[in-house]
Amino acid sequence: MRAGVVALRPIRVRDAGDWSRIRLRDQNHLERWEPTAPGPWADRNGFWSWPTQWLALRGLARRGQCLPFVITVDGDYAGQITVGNVIRASLRSAWIGYWVSSTAVGGGVATAAVALLVDHAFSAGGLHRIEATVRPENEPSIRVLTKAGFRQEGLFQRYLDVAGDWRDHLCFAITAEETGPGLAARLVRDGRAEYV
Repeated sequence: MRAGVVALRPIRVRDAGDWSRIRLRDQNHLERWEPTAPGPWADRNGFWSWPTQWLALRGLARRGQCLPFVITVDGDYAGQITVGNVIRASLRSAWIGYWVSSTAVGGGVATAAVALLVDHAFSAGGLHRIEATVRPENEPSIRVLTKAGFRQEGLFQRYLDVAGDWRDHLCFAITAEETGPGLAARLVRDGRAEYV
């Protein structure tokens, strides 16, 4: 099943309504994979919490420390993807994290978004290496990363506090040399996507 036209665009303050609506509706879909945070889910993901998050992400982006984007499918808000903790100089490394609405799961939405952002990060972003960490039981996210071309490098034990406990995470990574003409081009070549 193909999802539609997947694209990325910069985050906007006016995304508050879509962001909050999806995150409140999808609490059960998202909360078990995301880092533990103080306060109730409804407070952290309510309409009025987005402007603060948007300002923080925008500030980091202006300083070159992250690349935050919205994932759209056929122009509709479908999730969020960020390259964060950007380190320049001789390392030129970062991590990538993403979430997708429960109604957009499947059809390659997350895989396409990862491919698009990695291509951007390695070209215009000037990065060399991108890492992603994922809980071993999060098989859908592992499939996203492997389909996009990431390789597994190891296991981080008790790496991140998720759902109230320190959880092991698998580490995946990719470097610019491994992408060839780009991850999006690879998805098209392999018949997993097409250009529009």
